Amino acid sequence: MCPLPLAAAAVTAPRTPLRLLGRGLAAAMSTARPLKSVDYEVFGRVQGVCFRMYTEDEARKIGVVGWVKNTSKGTVTGQVQGPEEKVNSIKTPLPFTDLSHPYQGQEQHMKNTSFQETDDWSTPRKSWLSKIGSPSSRIDRTNFSNEKTISKLEYSNFSIRY
Repeated sequence: MCPLPLAAAAVTAPRTPLRLLGRGLAAAMSTARPLKSVDYEVFGRVQGVCFRMYTEDEARKIGVVGWVKNTSKGTVTGQVQGPEEKVNSIKTPLPFTDLSHPYQGQEQHMKNTSFQETDDWSTPRKSWLSKIGSPSSRIDRTNFSNEKTISKLEYSNFSIRY
C-alpha cells in the first residue's frame, strides 16, 4: 500500500464539516454568530412541578446549552448559552397576551403570530423561561444576570443539575 494517495486525499478533503460533526452542537453554534451567556433565577411555584425537565426540553428545542437546578430557597437557577438571538428570545415578553394562566399567553401569542420558515424556532417559545413554564408551574418573576458575549460555549448540551 502506498500512503501517498491517502495523504493527498486528506489534504484536499474539506475538514471543517468533519470537525464540527465530531464536536456536536456546541461547535456548530460557536462558528455561526455572536454567542451570549446569561444566568437566571426563576421565582414562583417552580419546584415539584417538572419545571427543570420542561426547561431542559425547551432549551434543547430552541438550540441553546447550559444547565438548570433547584435551590434551597425554593427557586430554580441556571445558565443559558447560545446564539445571541436565541438567548434573547427567552427574555422577550410575549406580545398580545394576558399571562394570568401559564399557557393562555402562549396560546394567544400563537394565534396572533404568522409563522415564518426562517424564524419558526423562536416564535412559539419566546418567554418560555421568563413567563411560561411547565403546566403546573407559576412564574412570578425571573431575574437575569451576568449577561455577556462569549467567544465559545462552555457546555455541549443542556442538563439538569442536582
